[in-house]
This record gives sequence, C-alpha cells and structure tokens, in this order.
Amino acid sequence: MSIISSIGRLAAEFSAARARYQTERTIRSLPVELQKDIGWPDAFEKKVGQNHGVGSWSGSK
Repeated sequence: MSIISSIGRLAAEFSAARARYQTERTIRSLPVELQKDIGWPDAFEKKVGQNHGVGSWSGSK
C-alpha cells in the first residue's frame, strides 16, 4: 500500500467520522419530543456497539 493511498484512506475515515459526529450533534440539539419521534436514543444505542470503520476515528476504542 502506498503512502498516498494510506493518506487517502485516513482522510476518508476522518471525513466519515466527522459527518457522523455532526449528525449526532444536530440530532441532539433537537427538542426531546422530536428526538423521541424519530427514535433517536434507542436507534443510536443499538448502533453504538457496531464499528463504523477501520481506524482511529471509527468510534471504537
């Protein structure tokens, strides 16, 4: 694997992690009633255990 492809992969992972973070932040800023209507807390908690990517920004520690 070349350095350029590694950098590209890391950039893509970082971009995806940032998009997930921004989405979560936006949803959490909605009123609680709307969060419940879209099933936010329950839907999020089910996916927390899943790995979204391979890398340091994937959300797994």
